[in-house]
Amino acid sequence: MANHLDRITVDPQICGGRPCIRGLRVRVKDIIDMLAGGATRAEILRDYPYLVDEDITAALEFAARATDHPVFAAAES
Repeated sequence: MANHLDRITVDPQICGGRPCIRGLRVRVKDIIDMLAGGATRAEILRDYPYLVDEDITAALEFAARATDHPVFAAAES
């Protein structure tokens, strides 16, 4: 599996330092939200012509890695 994470940038001057695609003002969260809302890759690429398919893959890969952490037992109340 190819690593697309080099397409993800974090710059305090862009979107408050949130992870973005290639320094553009398109956050990883924006792409994930669109996909979760039912948008297809083709629809996203049509609406954002400066993105390419690998950018969407990078957003998904970034999100997958960001959620890969151990689960801690909840403290008893």
